[in-house]
Amino acid sequence: MRRRGAIFAIALVVIVALAALAWKIFNPGPMAFAGGSTVALADYRAANPTGVPADLANADIVRRGEYLARAADCMVCHTAPDGAEYAGGLAFLTPFGTLYSTNITPDKETGIGSYTDQDFLNAVQRGVRPGGTRLYPAMPFPSYTYMTDNDALAIKAYLFSLPAVHAAAVENTLGFPFNQRWLMGFWSAFFNENRRFQPNTAQSAEWNRGAYVAEALAHCGECHTPRNLAFALDNRNKFKGAVTAGWYAFNITSDKGSGVGGWSDDELRAYLAAGHASRRGTAAGPMGEAVDQSLRGMVPADIRALVTYVRSVPPLVSADLPANLAPPAPPSHKEGPTTDIVGKRVFEGACVHCHDWTGVSQISPFATIAGTRDDRTATNVVQIVISGTARHTPDGVISMPAFGSQYSDTEIAAVANYVTARFGVQSDVTAKEVAKLRNSTSR
Repeated sequence: MRRRGAIFAIALVVIVALAALAWKIFNPGPMAFAGGSTVALADYRAANPTGVPADLANADIVRRGEYLARAADCMVCHTAPDGAEYAGGLAFLTPFGTLYSTNITPDKETGIGSYTDQDFLNAVQRGVRPGGTRLYPAMPFPSYTYMTDNDALAIKAYLFSLPAVHAAAVENTLGFPFNQRWLMGFWSAFFNENRRFQPNTAQSAEWNRGAYVAEALAHCGECHTPRNLAFALDNRNKFKGAVTAGWYAFNITSDKGSGVGGWSDDELRAYLAAGHASRRGTAAGPMGEAVDQSLRGMVPADIRALVTYVRSVPPLVSADLPANLAPPAPPSHKEGPTTDIVGKRVFEGACVHCHDWTGVSQISPFATIAGTRDDRTATNVVQIVISGTARHTPDGVISMPAFGSQYSDTEIAAVANYVTARFGVQSDVTAKEVAKLRNSTSR
């Protein structure tokens, strides 16, 4: 009996290993969709697509690192609500428990002040701390692995120029076996290429710059690409959209219905640089943070390059997204859908003053919700109602208050279904799903 059990265990290990190997072989890299051939960066003859924009090329390493750290969105993940910048402590809720970001200020005891250059490169590109401790892929090292050594070390120089903050790490609460960090060595062997960016000679210099910004720095796929059973990015469904940290990161492939193929270049650039495009909606949640803390600080040339790259991603259809924009909502509350009386009552009491019955705000275009793209799960609508949102606009900060403590799960589900029916595509979110969404994000 013991021998049979041992044989079964060995067979299971072999099957799992072969399956993982097959995935590694047949799952394409994040830029493989473009075809063509790639070359080492040193052999690329066009403009260098890595590094900082031309007007910062001669700046000192700290200024260059500041731009790159912003482009890589480091501060958002390494800053807890009401905490010191880069001092860590932000909670990441996962199906396996809670992870907390670490202190990356130059404090030598609790931060990275004792890191050598090689220590920093190992952590950023390989997910390995000094001493060999493995990082979890909540730290997007499978994307940062494409970052050049020079760019990573410029970020290190910037971080080391900041004030040191003594902030001990918060203990993670992962259950067994997910609390065994050594297992991440096997995960990385299959799902982290540990390879720097290689330009594609079949594509333009602008495309290559956009690819570097999107993949090595901004790590767009970490939110917008679905994950496989091992929680690695499934690049066969690149940018198709996924629920990340309790928010829906929309389909940003070139599909004209559920993707961004129907958006104009101006709309895409406006959304990325300002977090809002007329008739396309306003960024909120993690995307709103990415705009405010990262994309807003990029030069226009990098935003244009990012648009060029995103536009080249092959179209994929997301069934939970509408193919077309909804028609304008009627101006009177007596017209339009009344499928949920409770939802209409909540909307009238809490929402109509800013959003109007038409969904076209008289206060700010950032508060206009007419014609925006709602998914049929109403995930983001629910999260915005629960958590509120604040956006930086040319006219200052425009805020929507959080209503999570004022309304029950039933009332929030009702107003979400009313809003999607009136201004988009009817959702059917339940109070149980609202309760789950409340517990899916730390914000």
